[in-house]
Amino acid sequence: MPEAVEFRPRTPLPERQDVWWRRPLDESGLRLRERVSAAYTAVYCTPLIAAGVILLALEPLLVPVALVSWLHAWVIPELFAHRGARVVKPLPARAGDGGGPERAARGFLADLLGHRERELQATSGLALARAGLGVWLVGEAGALLVRPGGQRVHCFCARATDPALPRSDRIAHLLLALRQDEVGFATVANHAFAGASWRVRRRLELVQRPALAAARELSRL
Repeated sequence: MPEAVEFRPRTPLPERQDVWWRRPLDESGLRLRERVSAAYTAVYCTPLIAAGVILLALEPLLVPVALVSWLHAWVIPELFAHRGARVVKPLPARAGDGGGPERAARGFLADLLGHRERELQATSGLALARAGLGVWLVGEAGALLVRPGGQRVHCFCARATDPALPRSDRIAHLLLALRQDEVGFATVANHAFAGASWRVRRRLELVQRPALAAARELSRL
């Protein structure tokens, strides 16, 4: 299992000033997001489940219609999880991504990670880092936060401001921002999803799933 590099908070991110109206997304804020997400899902799914039960009670021959209703209740959370997992989907390759600038950026990113984390990032495209709020998996355009215990995952959309950066530099910039100010990073990034880790896992690329497994294992320690 990878041994995550510990991040120590430093000065607040200057980007916080651009979203001054947002409440800092700290431990209590994350728990609130989890409760709101669960309630939001229940609002969508409960009527569909209830409708299927009522249809069966009224007429057993309506089993196909009830099944369709329950299928919708299953699909809705899956769509939410799919939207969340997309934050770490690899960006389309660009000309020069495998050239000299990318090789230099890969070396800089490697300096920010431990040996096992470098291997994990090379295969999955996600950089693993343990911090105060949980275990992070940082990609090119977003990050997953695996909460302590490994059961819940938060998905954040965030990108480096310079679109011309090499692929590995994009990840390194997000890692450095996370290292500087974890709460600020979570506050500035756009929160895309909070829910069960198994739902997010189903929506990740196959090569990314071992990284989530490693993060969940580390979050249980």
